[in-house]
Amino acid sequence: MIGRLRRARRNDVAELNITAFMNLMVALVPFLLITAVFTQLAVKQLNLPDNSAATPEEPPVPGLELVVRQGSLTLMDGGRVQQHWPRTGDLYEFSAVTTALAEIKERRPAEDNISLLLEPGIPYDVLIHAMDAVHYLPAAQAGVQVDMFPRIAVGEAPPVEGAP
Repeated sequence: MIGRLRRARRNDVAELNITAFMNLMVALVPFLLITAVFTQLAVKQLNLPDNSAATPEEPPVPGLELVVRQGSLTLMDGGRVQQHWPRTGDLYEFSAVTTALAEIKERRPAEDNISLLLEPGIPYDVLIHAMDAVHYLPAAQAGVQVDMFPRIAVGEAPPVEGAP
């Protein structure tokens, strides 16, 4: 009986066959790395205000601002209204905004900041269209996007003067 136990102990332990697992990893890892790069192309960097920072004594001079209201779009520069586009039906005039901003960009090529100020209740889809209108310059070649104002800050629109 003791001889049988000794013979049983001498049997080698069976090795695990991990070939199929390694083949899966060889195919899966490059796929995951490639798709991770594509997901980052759709990310936009926004400049959001920092709540922890102390409030300055003097308010900063406003730069370019696009105010999106329920019934209109208003382009402001330095706190003054530059252009105003009323909403026609369900559509905003984002192509006209892009054209006006392209003219400003030609005059001031170094400027790359703009603020989007939205009224409460503006749909998220309108915000995305506004961000695209101020960020990308329409190019002559199809599919080519040129940055116009890539540093976008988002905030709440000031109340309309004379409104309750």
